[in-house]
Amino acid sequence: MAKLPPSPGVGARRKGPKSLPTLPLSAFSPPNTGVSDNFPLPPSPSTVHPDSVVDASVRDSIPEWKKQTVGSLDGRVSAVVVKAGDGELEGLESQASQAGVTVLAASIPLDLESGTIPTIPSTKFRVAFAASFTGTSDAAVATLQAALKAGHVIDIDVQEFGEEGWEKLEDLLTKATAGVPSDTGYIVLSNILPPPHDLVLPIVKLLTHPTYQSYQSHIATLSFFPRVYLSYVPPTWNAPTPPTPGAGQEAPTASKEQKEWKRRIKMYLGPAVEAFGFERIIFGSAPSLISHAPSNASDWYEIARESFAELGVDQDSVDAVFCGNAKRVYA
Repeated sequence: MAKLPPSPGVGARRKGPKSLPTLPLSAFSPPNTGVSDNFPLPPSPSTVHPDSVVDASVRDSIPEWKKQTVGSLDGRVSAVVVKAGDGELEGLESQASQAGVTVLAASIPLDLESGTIPTIPSTKFRVAFAASFTGTSDAAVATLQAALKAGHVIDIDVQEFGEEGWEKLEDLLTKATAGVPSDTGYIVLSNILPPPHDLVLPIVKLLTHPTYQSYQSHIATLSFFPRVYLSYVPPTWNAPTPPTPGAGQEAPTASKEQKEWKRRIKMYLGPAVEAFGFERIIFGSAPSLISHAPSNASDWYEIARESFAELGVDQDSVDAVFCGNAKRVYA
């Protein structure tokens, strides 16, 4: 009977070191151009800027607004939408030219309770209307409906909140848009993105707070009105917009206060983007008329831009919110 070769038992020695498999050089090299686009690193939100900016909410005179653009907004704004008072349309183009921007449109006051719309003066730019919402009535419905049927843009500063306020706003929009073609006129709602809020309320409690849950529900309902857009402006939080630390630097470090604002803004911005999409949100730098806290245009742009970019949106979305949507609505 033939003997089997001895098998290595416990304690048997292996001659020489164990041979490890070698890795190809490609493992230590970046992917080639054929696959690099499939695995891009997301850009840092601090570096994501729109190609150009349209500030669709300028309430100060253009020279005063221009002073606020020093910093992040400097040289980025191509056009503005000015909230103008009666008789303030003259000279806007001259002011804008000196500031290096174009007047895309100007909004003049509209009293929803008047039941009629004022005569539009002749200008080289579009004239829209600016109204305040504090409740609904038959006169308000008639005024808004007439403005829509005439193809106007109506900026509505929402100044009544709570569950009753949301329901009144939805009632006004439902009645005013009845019988109006879906491609006639636009309504731009401000002071609800973000809405008024108490900064004392911790974020962990805000998540389950009735006011936040109500916001989520009603912002979804408002999105079903196809001609309604949201104005993305400084919130009415009874606190000044946090300044940008190291303004003018390429990538300034956010302050603790700025980070806190961004966290809260994203809580409101997320449901709004989900409901309206990035195609119906318009950037502006002037807060609501009922806000008494100061806000610098460049400081708000910095917070608004990074908050939006941190949602993981693409460059086209950023360009739309900060420029393209305003051009489509107001041009």
